Amino acid sequence: MPMRDLGAETARRPPIFGPEGEAALAELLARQPLLAFDFDGTLAPIVARPADARLSQAVAARLAALAERLPVAVVSGRSLADLRQRLGFMPTHLVGNHGAEDADDPAASAAWRATLDPLRAHLARHQALLAAAGVTVEDKGLSLALHHRLAPAQGPALDAIRDALAERPSGIHVFGGKRVINLAPAGCPDKADALLTLVARSGAGSAFFAGDDVNDEPVFARAPPHWLTLRVGRDAASRARFYLDSPAEMALLLDRLRARLDAAGGARHL
Repeated sequence: MPMRDLGAETARRPPIFGPEGEAALAELLARQPLLAFDFDGTLAPIVARPADARLSQAVAARLAALAERLPVAVVSGRSLADLRQRLGFMPTHLVGNHGAEDADDPAASAAWRATLDPLRAHLARHQALLAAAGVTVEDKGLSLALHHRLAPAQGPALDAIRDALAERPSGIHVFGGKRVINLAPAGCPDKADALLTLVARSGAGSAFFAGDDVNDEPVFARAPPHWLTLRVGRDAASRARFYLDSPAEMALLLDRLRARLDAAGGARHL
């Protein structure tokens, strides 16, 4: 099978606020879907310090209203403990650590935690090198993140990360993000695995998923044709079907979903 031209797909990807997007939303809601969202860069804007990120009251209130009618999930790279304090509402499902930490299945999630202990010890030996380059290490339990957004210079920071990971323990999956390098146990669930599990668990007839980063692409790539996938930001190659310009438009999109549910007498999820 020939490789798909992601650059061409980006050029063709239509906005969700347009005729194609409106038709896709109508078709989606007719299937009683699960509504799922990434957090950083999707529901909340990217900020310089991850600890400062919060969901706005406007978006939280709209999501809470939708969660009374359809299953709503937040699927984030953050840990569940970190994520819960930032939402301002209670979603139907909550998944953290890029898909590995499932609030509905804590036993399965805990089984992956110990597999990162050798990596923790390895990074501790490189802590001084990373800190000198402005790289901070965040341990999220089931994954680790090497943040270089605030580094004085990106080149030396990336060099320090490369050196620190050169002889890392085996069995570690390394993947990028927006000014961050993520590390997780190889073989643990990703966001696509998590979404497929949530759809089956909830009995939903389809799924909507919005995300903004490379770790959301597994969902876009594996989504069945009847799912609706949305990339936040129009400047990146992506397998998502539609795009939204920025998180600032999320409240408007949630209003559009609720209005369509009202017009169609949409189901209530209890």
